[in-house]
Amino acid sequence: MQGLLRAVRSCQEMVKLAVLQHSPGREAAEIKRLNLRAGSVTSSPSMQHRGLENTTVEDVLMIKGEENVGSWLWCHTYDSVHDAVKQMAQNNVGSLVVLKPGDKQLIAGIITERDYLKKIAAEGRPAKYTRVGDIMTEENKLITVTSDMKILQAMQIMTENHIRHVPVVDGKIIGMISIVDVVRAVVEQQSGDVRRLSEFIRGDYY
Repeated sequence: MQGLLRAVRSCQEMVKLAVLQHSPGREAAEIKRLNLRAGSVTSSPSMQHRGLENTTVEDVLMIKGEENVGSWLWCHTYDSVHDAVKQMAQNNVGSLVVLKPGDKQLIAGIITERDYLKKIAAEGRPAKYTRVGDIMTEENKLITVTSDMKILQAMQIMTENHIRHVPVVDGKIIGMISIVDVVRAVVEQQSGDVRRLSEFIRGDYY
């Protein structure tokens, strides 16, 4: 939620910057401050041109960088909950994709920090002797998206189901998107809208 609020505030700052830049009597110091803050939001030209309504989950994965597509963290059903939680902590993430035994990247479910709190900590079960498969959200109950799904639809699914991470599955697991990725896509699109409005005001559009 804090990340979402920060993203919304960034959007507001960018809009305010656009207005100040084309208003008489603007304050130079205020513009410089807003430029510095807005500059921290990177944008992707390809996404901006497509428009948010046409942006897909695959686009968001690619924006994270080709080397990061499929960089979701995973474990297996037979791993201990202790090891899975340790892996989450070391990588500063709140969930892991759980894969079935083998090397085909077939998804068995997902384990989250909530699973640990509700099914291990709250019940006093030993994390070292409990397997991930015993507490994970299983595949038949798992909410997933496909790579060709529109990002706005994915955002709606995540919001309605109160989830922060969702696996991207096209037959097999190909990646993971988070609510942070979705918010970043929204911010980038709004940044592009502000830029195009600024260009229009300056007369760059005819």
